[in-house]
Order: sequence, then C-alpha cells, then structure tokens
Amino acid sequence: MSPRPWKHLGERAAVWPGRNFPLGATWSPEATNFAVHAPQATAAWVCVFDDEGGEQRHELSEQQLGIWHGALPGLAPGTRYGYRVDGPWDPDRGARFNVDKLLLDPYARAVSGDLRVDPAIFGYVPGSPGTRSTSDSAPYVPRSVVHHDDFDWGGEVPLRRRWRDTVIYELHVKGMTQLHDRVPEHLRGTYAGLASPAVIDYLHDLGVTAVELLPVHQFVSEPGVVARGLSNYWGYNSIGFFAPHHAYSSSGDRGQQVTEFKAMVKAFHDAGLEVLLDVVYNHTAEGGPLGPTLSFRGLDDHLYQRVGPGAAAGTSPDDYWDVTGCGNTVDASQPFALRLILDSLRYWVTEMHVDGFRFDLMSALTRTEHRVDMRSHLLTSIGQDPLLRHVKLVAEPWDASMDGYRVGGFPPPWVEWNDQYRDEIRDFWRNHSPGIRTVATRLAGSSDLYADDGRSPYNSINFVTAHDGFTVRDLVTYEHKHNEANGEDNRDGTDNNRSWNHGVEGESDDPALCAVRRRQAANLMATLCLSTGVPMITAGDERGRTQRGNNNAYCQDNEISWIDWSPDDAWLDVYEITKTALRLRREHPVLRQRHWFAGRPTMVGGPKDLAWLHPSGREMSGADWHDPELRTVGMFLNGHPLGAPGPHGEQQHDSSFMLWFNAGWLPQVVDLPENDWVQAGHVVLSTDETIPVGTEVHAGEQLAIGRRAVVVLQEAPGS
Repeated sequence: MSPRPWKHLGERAAVWPGRNFPLGATWSPEATNFAVHAPQATAAWVCVFDDEGGEQRHELSEQQLGIWHGALPGLAPGTRYGYRVDGPWDPDRGARFNVDKLLLDPYARAVSGDLRVDPAIFGYVPGSPGTRSTSDSAPYVPRSVVHHDDFDWGGEVPLRRRWRDTVIYELHVKGMTQLHDRVPEHLRGTYAGLASPAVIDYLHDLGVTAVELLPVHQFVSEPGVVARGLSNYWGYNSIGFFAPHHAYSSSGDRGQQVTEFKAMVKAFHDAGLEVLLDVVYNHTAEGGPLGPTLSFRGLDDHLYQRVGPGAAAGTSPDDYWDVTGCGNTVDASQPFALRLILDSLRYWVTEMHVDGFRFDLMSALTRTEHRVDMRSHLLTSIGQDPLLRHVKLVAEPWDASMDGYRVGGFPPPWVEWNDQYRDEIRDFWRNHSPGIRTVATRLAGSSDLYADDGRSPYNSINFVTAHDGFTVRDLVTYEHKHNEANGEDNRDGTDNNRSWNHGVEGESDDPALCAVRRRQAANLMATLCLSTGVPMITAGDERGRTQRGNNNAYCQDNEISWIDWSPDDAWLDVYEITKTALRLRREHPVLRQRHWFAGRPTMVGGPKDLAWLHPSGREMSGADWHDPELRTVGMFLNGHPLGAPGPHGEQQHDSSFMLWFNAGWLPQVVDLPENDWVQAGHVVLSTDETIPVGTEVHAGEQLAIGRRAVVVLQEAPGS
C-alpha cells in the first residue's frame, strides 16, 4: 500500500541509493544519508518537513540486510524528518505496520516537538485493537532532526576518577535550577543553566565529584498521565536513545540541544566533575500493546519488545512480557535491540563525552529467554567492549518481577545500587533495627554482598534516598505517603518507607521537634558520607528539600519536585554536616579504602585495621553482636599504616579515627579505651550540639553522647 496523500506535499526530489551504514541521518555537504532497520517491512519512506509543517515524502528503494536506505541532496542541519513504513497488519502476531503513522528515527541525534495525545497516535482504532487506524499521526508526534556540529572539546581528556574517590550527586536537569535565583532566568531548567557557575561552585563547595542526571534521553509523557492533567517529570519513558531531551535546551530543538549538552559536559569536566547518565533501555515509551505507535512498534515490534512464552513459540496470540511495570520490556537478546543499546552507549561516550551510566531496572535487560542471566548477551558485550568496560557502570540490580532482585549478583566491573544499605541505615536511625550487627556490615562496605566474588567495597553504591521515594527531610517528617497530587487516589508509591515522623505527621512549628528532625537528617547524611563504599546524595537532601510527603513525584513538574534555593526554609546545619563529612572523606584515605577490612593489625604489634567498640570501651563480643537492644557502637579505623599501598607501592599513613553512632532514645556515656596507639584526639564532626567540633578527648576518659547523634574523633598529631 502506498502512503495516503498528505497536505502540502512538495515535489519529489531524486533519492540517491546511499548506504546502509551508519544508521540514522548522517549529514554531509553533498547529501544526507538515511538508514533505518525494518526487515519485515514491504516499503519505507523518509518524510521531510518544512517550517510550516509541509511534508515531502521520498521512497527508500534500497534495502540491504534489513536496512532501508537512501540519500537526499541539499538538506541542511536542523531539517526535521520522520519515517513511514508499510507492511502487514496482524496485531495478534506482533505485526503492527501502519503507513499512516509517522515514526521517529531510533538513531535520531535530536528530536523536535512534543507528543500530543490524540486518537491518531495509536496504530489501531481506539476501542477496536484489531482494526488498523487510517488517521495521520504526523500533526501530533515529535520529529527527528538532522544534526551536525563541529563542537570544539578543546583537547579534553576524560577524567576517569577512581570509584573509591567518587561521590555521586543524583539530580534532575530542570529541578536543579528551575528556582535558582543565581542562574539567569532564561537558563533555568536547562543544560546551560546546570552548567552555570552558581551550580558548579555549589557542587564544589559541597564536595561531590560526579553528577548523575536523571534521564536525558528524549522521552514523552504517557497518555494516561496526560489525561490526568500531568506530565512525566522524571523522564523514565524514553523514545530516543541518542537524542538529548529537547525540553531541557535553552537554545532550541533543531539540534541546538546537542551542542548545549556538550557544552554542559565540558563545563563539568573543566571543573573536575564527572557526568553519569541514568539510562532507561529496559522499556520504550510505546508501552503495552494498546500504547501509541511512535517508533519501534511501527518498524518491527518483535525486534525490540520481549514477548511471552506462548507468543515466542507461536502457540498463542501476541503477548508482551512485562517485567518493567511499564507495559513492555526491551528484548536485549535480540541482535538488533542489542546493537541499538550498544551503539547508543558508545555514542554518549565518544560523541557526548559522558563518563558512565546508571542502568534503570537492569535485571530486565539481562534475561536469556525469560530468566535472569549474568552471562547474558548485553552483560557479556559490555564486559568485552574495549570502550564501555572502562567507563563507570552502575546497575539498578532488580526489575518489577519476583526473580529480578539481584543485589550483590552482578559481575565485575559492575557496581550496584545497594538498597539493603538504604533500608538498614534507615531502620537503625529510627530505632527499628535488631541491634547493630547488620548495620556494622553496611558501614564497612557490605562484604556479605560483594566480597565473595572478588569485588571491592566500592562496588556498593550507598544511598539513603533516591529520586524514587521520600527525601531525607520527609523521612524524618512523614510516616505515610501523601501522593494525592498524582491523581491516583494515593495508591501509587511504596508503603514501605521506613520513616519516622517523631510523633507529628508533617511539618511543624515546634522548635524542639524541628531540632530533633534536623539532627536525624544530619545523622543520616553523616552516616552515608562516612560509610565504606560509594555515597550517592539525592539533590537537595543536604539542605532539607521536601516533596511534602510525596514519595512518587514522577509526575510533579512543579515546586513539589524542584529544589527551593531560598534560605528561609533551608536546613543549613545539615548542609554543613554533609560538607564536613565529605571533606573528611576526601582528605583521609582511611575513610575510603579500596580493600576489605581484615579485622587484624596492619603491622606487628599494632592495632586492628578496624575494631568495633562497645560503649563500655571494650571490643564487641559475640553476645554484643546479638544484643537486640544495643543502639550505640564505636567504629575505630586505624591509619598506621593503611592496609593498601600507595600508587607507587609505598606504605600509606593517615590519622586514625573513632566514629560513634548513638541511635538510642537516651544519651549514652561511652568509654574511650586505654591503648598504646591513640592517646588523644579531637572532635571533627558532631551532630550533638553539646559536643562541639574542636573538643579535645583523651584515652581513658568518658564522653557523654546525646541521644540520636554521630560524633567523629580524629587522632591528634603525634599522639
């Protein structure tokens, strides 16, 4: 079937044969080459749009290895285009070709325009899924953009910071600057705004080393979210794996977003900050079988979407297999879906200069047939890739299924989000932990999860909050979610918050209550920053950002999600504690060791590299570890010498530290042990206002630590 006539059709220009590689639109002064993979299609057209929306179609008559291709002379960078593809219509068998639907190029480097929800965006007639729709979707869908630039990176060299020296700051491009009074108004909420001196100086002052950007691949809002008058704010609904999301551009959407993104990365690198991307390859924005036809579904559905066992065997109608909770799951075992993901990753490293990736719901992508497989095609390919295996690779080690939870199970070189750290540290500070045995394991790097296969403490990404869930302030202010603004009758979001409101639900003007909450927030932040592993801070937690009790603010593109930079409501004391903890971590290698603690002396006659102390001053006994009432523990870290050699094999020395954690309801007097190694020290961090920084301490003395407090002692020079 030939395409139906559209309005404003122009003259059909000659189409040169072109070539089948590279995929996407490749501009040159002579011509722009188009190549798109649709092996089951019977015909394909590239459709070019002028500034008034007029469409000119050009049939791609060449097909090799399943790739339709052709070259058009005379196109300029910034030209908008899309594909129309014809083929069989048999939804029960996964064939959803529809020539009346304009399709985004999966390899488009830039995207222009937004998705408008209309019946025409669906391949079928609404209410009759088996009936093919003949409505033209072009007026309602975004368009691909021909891009070319000669960005000058200025001889930039990738930072390649070691994991043990890394501190991650998870942020949203828009939410970070939308309310920032020191960012020029026209740049707020954009890549350029994020690269402004006000933001970079703030991150430097805080002490983080890497930003992790919530999804910046081109995404669209789900029709169901739009129907509630909301939009997808977080961006976990990707439709363009090569294109920076155009809404974050201050300079336009005709390819300028690519250049602006590069300039942002360069600014971060010039400031010594790495850039990691949160990437969503596990599903596409087309959702379930009744979702819109925007790109992949119209090119060849089963090349990308994983189907159920019956459909795969040809014994039942088409059935998407969903372990993402988003309607579909990308089938990374399919050669072309795998190629798409790998090409995308390489593009962001080589062309956009990013330093690594955090993979959303990574377990969904590791499946061979329908089981999680740690030797899957994708994991093996990345592990063997000479480029990708050397960038930072972070797995969210679960998906939405029962068998997808694989914390501690991913192979080297992967590091993982450690939700067991999150849960146990939250429980400890809200007084719900069964003693301190598992808490100590988390503080020391989670050896139970990562030591058995040769990995290191830095394979644990430690976090107490993330974009998904309560903020730190809300953890100490709310016991129940308050997601009414999401329009789902407060059914969405987890009920397992592990939070504590300290007796009053929500914000309060009571000074005493506010002081307790701020101290608890400081305790959480100090614990996170001083634990062995890689700390990840959620943007704004260090200054008391609140989402008003919303623990699933994915659709709140407003003040609920944006960081409030005004000083009036900022928890600046929490900021100072966080900053101090990160400075100590940065300045003292004993606080960020790359090897596991051995629990024995690092030199003959010396102290253990790590010792756990009871409040009485003695080392913890077996009975102490199983005492469910114990809420106070001391963590002694020996710096004489360190267990790991320096960069040239030399023996390293550092100060020794004693960290006291008291999560109890009552103040706790602790005995500072008599010993031959550390005779005196001083307080370098304290969330107890009665023990100020600078307080001197000596071996054999007692220290009265207030209830729910962290106190860090550093050995005095020459002691």
